[in-house]
Amino acid sequence: MSRPPTFTPPPCARARTLATRRGRFAVLDARPAGKPHGTVLMLPGFSGSKEDFIALLEPLATAGYRTVAVDGRGQYETDGPDTQEAYTRAELAADVLAQAAALDTPVHLLGHSLGGQISRAAVLLDRDPFLSLTLMSSGPAEVAPGQRERIKLLSDTLAVMTMAQVWEVMQTMEPPADTATATATATAAASAPDHGADLRERWVRTSPAQLIATGAQLGAEPDRVAELAAVQRLPLHVISGERDDVWPVPLLDSMARRLGARRTVVAGAEHSPNTDRPAETAGALADFWDSLY
Repeated sequence: MSRPPTFTPPPCARARTLATRRGRFAVLDARPAGKPHGTVLMLPGFSGSKEDFIALLEPLATAGYRTVAVDGRGQYETDGPDTQEAYTRAELAADVLAQAAALDTPVHLLGHSLGGQISRAAVLLDRDPFLSLTLMSSGPAEVAPGQRERIKLLSDTLAVMTMAQVWEVMQTMEPPADTATATATATAAASAPDHGADLRERWVRTSPAQLIATGAQLGAEPDRVAELAAVQRLPLHVISGERDDVWPVPLLDSMARRLGARRTVVAGAEHSPNTDRPAETAGALADFWDSLY
C-alpha cells in the first residue's frame, strides 16, 4: 500500500468529481498559474488512490502541467459495484478512455503499478486520446511470486472478513525490521503527521470486490509488451525506484528496452517513487513531457 505524506491537496489543486459517459469519478485536479503546457491523467495502483500523487501535484503545476489524479471505480471516493465482474481489465480500461474524453484534450497518461497495466490496456483499446504513456513501477506481466502469495492471502481473507476487520489484522502483521531500519522508521514516524486515520478511511471505503478482481489480474497478467511496442508514434516512459519487490528492477529495464522507451530510475526510491522521492520524480516526468513539444 502506498502511503502518501498527506491527504490534504496543495493550494494549486482541488478535489472534485469528473463526470464521464461511464459515471462520476473522484479526482484531484491541479492546475498551473498560467496556460498549461499539457494535461496529465494519473491512475493509482492496487489498494491506492488519487492521494498517492499529492506530492507530485505542486511541482508539476510549477512545471506548467495540469494534473488530474483519479480514483478508479471502487477505489476510495469513487463508488463501484459489489460484483467482481464490474472490474475486468476491459471495464477499467474503458473507464480510462471515458475519463480522458471528459477532460476534452489529449492527455499524457501515467499509471502506477496496477494503474500502469490498466493504462496499457486503455492505450491498446484506443491510442488516439493519448500524447504519451508513462508506466511507473509497473511491469510487463504478472507480479513477482511473493506478491502473488500476498494477494491470494488478502483475497482469501476478504472472502470471510469485512474491510474494517482486515485492516485491524493488517496492523498486527507489519513485517519485522532490523534494528537500523526500525530506528529510522520510528524516528520518521515521530516527526511526521499521523495519517493512520486517513489510511484506514481509504482502506475501508475501497471495494473488496475491486481488490479481489484486480488482485487476480495482477497475478495472471499476460506479457503485452510487444503489443504496446507496436502502437504507432506513442512516446513511452518507464520510471521506477532503484529497488522494487513487485516487479524486479532488471525486469523493468528489459521492458523499457523492448518498448524503446525512455528509462528513468529514481535514486533512493522503491515501489512508489511518487511518494518516496516526489521532487525527483516530478522533475523526471516533466522533463519527459517537455521533450515531446
